[in-house]
Amino acid sequence: MSTRRRPAERRLLRTALLLGAVLAAAGLTSCADSAGAPVPSVEGTWGNTADSNAPSLDFASDGRVTGTDGCNRLMGQWAQDGTLVTISNLASTMMFCQDVDTWLSAAFTAEIDGDTLAVFNEDGEPIGTLER
Repeated sequence: MSTRRRPAERRLLRTALLLGAVLAAAGLTSCADSAGAPVPSVEGTWGNTADSNAPSLDFASDGRVTGTDGCNRLMGQWAQDGTLVTISNLASTMMFCQDVDTWLSAAFTAEIDGDTLAVFNEDGEPIGTLER
């Protein structure tokens, strides 16, 4: 039995792989919520990365999260279940940050609402938002 694909199968496979790569690069991949409805993936960048004094997070596809609270560097892991994002083992550098609100270093969970990521602390209290 031959494992060679016909030209039409190869084109279809290439198209599917290319489409998946384009969607992932654009941050348009999705998962489903408990009702099966599509939910946007948190993967990608949230916040203003052009301003080094602004808070931002980058959620990588391998489950790592990195970013800044506007002064300190942040790093940890993340997992997504529907629109809920759990941030674990979040570590931060400990530089002196005069006049910088380091609220993002207290991130524990987040909720995706369109192009807004609402961030909550360990007590479930809202501490801020980041835009995609």
